[in-house]
Amino acid sequence: MDNNILLESGTGELEIIEFIIKDTHYAINVVKVKEVMEMPESGITKLPDPKPEVAGLLLSRQEILPLINLKYIVTKKIEKNIGAKIIICQFNKIKVAFSIDEIVAVHRIKWSDIRKPDDLVEDSLSVGNILLGDKIVIMLDFEKIVTDISPSSGISEDRLVNIEYKDRSNVKLILADDSALIRRLLNDTLIKAGFKNLRIFDDGKQALDFLKGVVKEKGQDFTEDVQILITDIEMPQMDGLTLTRCVKEDPILKKLPVVIFSSLITDELRHKGDSVKADAQLSKPEIEELVQVIDKLLNLK
Repeated sequence: MDNNILLESGTGELEIIEFIIKDTHYAINVVKVKEVMEMPESGITKLPDPKPEVAGLLLSRQEILPLINLKYIVTKKIEKNIGAKIIICQFNKIKVAFSIDEIVAVHRIKWSDIRKPDDLVEDSLSVGNILLGDKIVIMLDFEKIVTDISPSSGISEDRLVNIEYKDRSNVKLILADDSALIRRLLNDTLIKAGFKNLRIFDDGKQALDFLKGVVKEKGQDFTEDVQILITDIEMPQMDGLTLTRCVKEDPILKKLPVVIFSSLITDELRHKGDSVKADAQLSKPEIEELVQVIDKLLNLK
């Protein structure tokens, strides 16, 4: 799929693909999608002793990809027909395919149009709901879906093997991520690395409001309360690129180091973080590299 339709960074807008599974409408960020294809007539290669979540293996452009049975994921019912179309995605440095019933349309929306679910629990597969006319479209958490199936593909303290533990409790760190699972994994893993002073928000607007409040109270001395900001990109209300742009355009906050830590960081999309003047950009789930970058930006010995 041609991702050149992506909008200018930090404008608070995104493109989504609306699709259907069992008469329910769902959405995915266009940035994650590499290709949409028909379910192959020859079918897929079944795995020995398969999980119901994994339909099998798919051959696409000479690449062998795992095919996730998204119909089973969202309904918890096993059906012979897993879908007529396939979305091939890339995030967290992996490529994976998802079966769906049909594509509806591509929409341009604002991140502020995505409403947080009322029950934003860790087990939820939804990161937000979008109202399109009189229709509710559910924004799925594809990273959580993959991590639930294969925990080793996500963030964990096992990835800290080459990081020496040291007391980093003096570092006052702000983290913004909309996924309850990722927030918990990041919190637990960073604590294992020696960080103690963490303040965590579930969207960019919350983080920016907090930062503005600190600046209003302390001015140039805001670093007494916060020394570095770690942000995801995809978040309802305000995305991480817009958050970064707002920080770097603020005459006082602009000296705050900002690290974009997102499943969307790739060589072809890195220019988006550069355009909003992020100090560093890292792809999930490389938590070890994140700790190293924090140490470097804050000159921690």
